[in-house]
Amino acid sequence: MTSDNPQVKDTVREKYGAAALRVIAGERSSCCGGSAASPDSADPITANLYSEAETSCLPQDAVLASLGCGNPTALAELHAGETVLDLGSGGGIDVLLSARRVGPTGKAIGLDMTDEMLALARANQAKAGVTNAEFLKGDIEHIPLPDESVDVIISNCVINLSADKRRVLAEAFRVLKPGGRFSVSDVVVRGELPEAVRRNMELWVGCVAGALAETEFRSILIGAGFTDVSIEPTRIYEFADAKAFLAESGLDTEVLAHEVSGRVMGAFIRAHKPGSSACCGPACCAE
Repeated sequence: MTSDNPQVKDTVREKYGAAALRVIAGERSSCCGGSAASPDSADPITANLYSEAETSCLPQDAVLASLGCGNPTALAELHAGETVLDLGSGGGIDVLLSARRVGPTGKAIGLDMTDEMLALARANQAKAGVTNAEFLKGDIEHIPLPDESVDVIISNCVINLSADKRRVLAEAFRVLKPGGRFSVSDVVVRGELPEAVRRNMELWVGCVAGALAETEFRSILIGAGFTDVSIEPTRIYEFADAKAFLAESGLDTEVLAHEVSGRVMGAFIRAHKPGSSACCGPACCAE
């Protein structure tokens, strides 16, 4: 799965487009592009990420289309008046939550390459009555925004899907304002994954095979120019979890689950773009 492999992007686009169509048809998607038989199906990656207080104010389709591995809007420090960019915004749940947090003087922007997800996100925005949000079509490797134009970048289990993560993080650095924050949830790996898992496209789309090692993620962020890099585990997937996300791979799940158990985790990754800033954000500047 190299950075010049178009199969990765085509497969991700196809799977996530299908996931959006399932939600529109009234089904639930899960596990970064898989499907669940019912809203109560337990998925080791996507289950129980948002509180009832958060989801109660959102359209059901935004909740059903949530394919993430964390809740970056709960962990990121968002202030009134800030501009937030969500890389790979999917059905729009994190954009809509961010828009509420930055208030009418702020803005939340969602970026996605999948037409079906963009249509679903815009429909969810209309249902939610959120006016300070916008959804753009584009690739996270080529963000269609000017230099130094956003205060915060969030993302939810999407960067691992890219075959060119160095380009993604370089682009994130470019569009952040000096002093801007990188605050994403993603799947990362501790130790080595079996080669059979790394080669499996179904698992790539399922947010496992393409995940960076924890040390490599940190190294690429520093190489892109970021400082204050931290990686905080939020959910470590053990044997039963490993069996669940290996189930549709066509691999020997019993054997590989033992090898993968404890090596894959959901994590919250923070970093800063260096730069002078009078305060932590527009909110405290107004005080």
